[in-house]
Amino acid sequence: VTAIFRHPLGLPIPHTALIPRKKEMIGRSLEEFVSENFMREDIIRERVLDAEPTRRAAEWALAPGHAKRLVDEVATVTVHALNRIPDQDVRAVIEQAVLPRLIQEPVSSLAGGLLDQVVRDEAHVGLVDLALDEIRVWLVDNEDLFESLITQRAPAWVPDAINDIVARKIHVEALKWLADIRNDPRHDVRQALDKLLIDLADDLQHDPVTQAKAERLKERVLSHPQVADTAMSLWGSLRSVVVAALEDEGGPVRVRAVHEVTALAERLLADEALRDRIDARICDATIYAIDRYGTELTRIISDTVDRWDGKETAERVELQVGRDLQFIRINGTLVGGLIGMVIHAISILLPS
Repeated sequence: VTAIFRHPLGLPIPHTALIPRKKEMIGRSLEEFVSENFMREDIIRERVLDAEPTRRAAEWALAPGHAKRLVDEVATVTVHALNRIPDQDVRAVIEQAVLPRLIQEPVSSLAGGLLDQVVRDEAHVGLVDLALDEIRVWLVDNEDLFESLITQRAPAWVPDAINDIVARKIHVEALKWLADIRNDPRHDVRQALDKLLIDLADDLQHDPVTQAKAERLKERVLSHPQVADTAMSLWGSLRSVVVAALEDEGGPVRVRAVHEVTALAERLLADEALRDRIDARICDATIYAIDRYGTELTRIISDTVDRWDGKETAERVELQVGRDLQFIRINGTLVGGLIGMVIHAISILLPS
């Protein structure tokens, strides 16, 4: 047994000290063994499917307190990550990567196509209605201001009483006009606005002059120093809101997240087909990772063994199996002694 790990009595006897002399071969053999017997697609797929990871995850999430624990951990990690992002790094990304790319990238055709689709899908109708409502609210709340603006522009020779009557009439008619537009989806003003937007969308896609104007406008806007400051301000506000929401343990964000995790877990337990699909995706992802990175993973074995000193390798192996080696030595001694006694007895009993 000793000959496996070292030269007996320090003598360089052939076929001894096997581990120190052949540690590289042992490392490569271990690498091949793991790769051929543990990194195979059929084995991985069988083990993952037998483990039923989706069902186990759902059962774990439904255990008392687990969904809240999961949400708390994710919230804590997210808050820590957001707070660890330096503002100067965010500004550098905005100024050196995002804005230059937006300036260089032509967006007029894309904007035109998007605008055309928005108008044809009538997705802008809600925005128009909102604008009409806000204008109406302003006119109602600022009647005196509106009428004063009208009277200030009236001819000086017109009596004030006439100006007041005309201003009130214009105010009333303006409110009626806004109401007509708001209540009539096919109003002339709406159709005129739609035509204007469609024409603009077409020009942005096909008219070089309009495209050039749009690109110049984009460059002027994005090149302004205030854009980066505004982006940083938005980033700071967004981060503050998200962090505050995640840090509030009894807040609506965490409560909602716990509810959604629980609902998802209940659905996974109730829907076997969904569980099977998710498990299949997990299998595919695991197999893809093994196919792509399995060689690098198993190479760790041979690389680690190669870095070990031969004597150190023998000592590590002997340390791991030392207890069993003692029994091997004892068994070998006993068996050898018994065999010797048998041979000696036979030599005495048999005539020479």
